[in-house]
Amino acid sequence: MGISKAFVASFLLSLFLVQLVQAIQPNQPDNISTNKDPSTKIDCGGACAERCKLSKRPNLCHRACGTCCGRCNCVPPGTSGNYESCACYANLTTRGNKKKRP
Repeated sequence: MGISKAFVASFLLSLFLVQLVQAIQPNQPDNISTNKDPSTKIDCGGACAERCKLSKRPNLCHRACGTCCGRCNCVPPGTSGNYESCACYANLTTRGNKKKRP
């Protein structure tokens, strides 16, 4: 009986500690596309892969997205639009002064 009580107590304590650690760590999505801290670089490859996954022209999308991500250090969430979350990205233009919006 003594061993089973000790086992149950240690099991409950470990569950409590796991929940405590998860509560302390900030919740972040698997693919971070915007970056509020300019000193930290985001994974442009992963963010652009997520953004361009449904594109009809994926190579063009990846190239434009990679350029924008490299300059702005952010990629708007989703597969299109949402430019308000990354103003730098929304204001980039091509050589012909057209919006660069992959």
